[in-house]
Amino acid sequence: MGKKISNKVTWVGKIDWELKTFHGDELSTHKGSSYNSYLIRDKKNALIDTSWIPYDKEFVQHLKQEIDLSQIDYVIMQHNECDHSGALVELMREIPNVPIYCTKKGETIIRGHYHKDWNFVNVKTGDTLNLGETTLTFVEATMLHWPDTMFTYMSGENILFSNDGFGQHYASESLFNTEVDLSEVYTEAMKYYCNILNPFSNLVTKKINEILAMNLPLAMICPSHGIIWKDNPTQIVEKYLQWANAYSENQITLVYDTMWQSTRLMAQAIAKGIQEVDNTVTVKIMSIVKDDKNDVLTEIFKSKAFLIGSPTINNGYSFAIGGLLEMIKGLKFKNKKASAFGSYGWSGDAVKQMTEKLQEAGIGIVNDGIRQLWVPDTKMLEECTEYGREFIKTL
Repeated sequence: MGKKISNKVTWVGKIDWELKTFHGDELSTHKGSSYNSYLIRDKKNALIDTSWIPYDKEFVQHLKQEIDLSQIDYVIMQHNECDHSGALVELMREIPNVPIYCTKKGETIIRGHYHKDWNFVNVKTGDTLNLGETTLTFVEATMLHWPDTMFTYMSGENILFSNDGFGQHYASESLFNTEVDLSEVYTEAMKYYCNILNPFSNLVTKKINEILAMNLPLAMICPSHGIIWKDNPTQIVEKYLQWANAYSENQITLVYDTMWQSTRLMAQAIAKGIQEVDNTVTVKIMSIVKDDKNDVLTEIFKSKAFLIGSPTINNGYSFAIGGLLEMIKGLKFKNKKASAFGSYGWSGDAVKQMTEKLQEAGIGIVNDGIRQLWVPDTKMLEECTEYGREFIKTL
């Protein structure tokens, strides 16, 4: 059943406790997620977004318990990735003529996904839809994080339906930020921002400032995933402005892959050298094959600098490190510094190649990387420790 969140709005979404990966296997969701859909009842009734495809029949069945579907006057599709629009086909079988309000690019994407000729109404920033006592105002949010994305502001109850903005992959039967462990929510919100929205940080800042300039009263922010921001809703907006501004903390992260532990030993020795010089800096060592890749990327996002380590394998770096380097490039981190390290046998090309990949990703190189032949002995490990000392001094 739905859950009433205001006088006129009922949450009619789906809590997905079992979800452990998202976007295929691109994003880990250790805390599950939710697909938030909102039903607005006024003189006219509007449904904002639907649910993911596996839950399409369940979604429509539960929606029928809330409202006679023939009483839905408008469907608002803010973003049309299948976790938002997946139940649309099942829903529109029941109400095929109800207009679907979306951006022009939204219509293109819906048609591309489902190949249906529904009653589309294209909207752009500033367009409104009067429901009676309340009015919906649409705000395009292109590339946050798809071309079709838009936000919807509801006057009267002063709610911003923010779609993927300000969301988290976080499952909770309690809908509001006042009813959950907020430290957990912020951990998941940062991970969500880093792995999904960080490439669009300039647009995030621009869009937030555009919305703030509208001076809209704000009682709630209702995203499409995770909890609803009801108590002091602008707190997550302030966090987004921080995260979008080349965010970093006083942290250095070392990420490595290793075949026979030599590169791991190097990582530990480098970390030791860093903390000998500056014991106020947080140093984290992570294995790219044992730690979750999205958690690794979130730690890099938090860090002012990081180091990447790999043994040389077939004249190059490891498969896992290669994937990490590609993701670092795609996420477009700003104002980060880095270096590379690794062990080798008869060929030591990995360090040079990792350095080049970091440069391609726009990462500032602190100094030449360090490589060690075979298994590092005490002398070699001291060289790594000295490398760590010099690394932090350079920063």
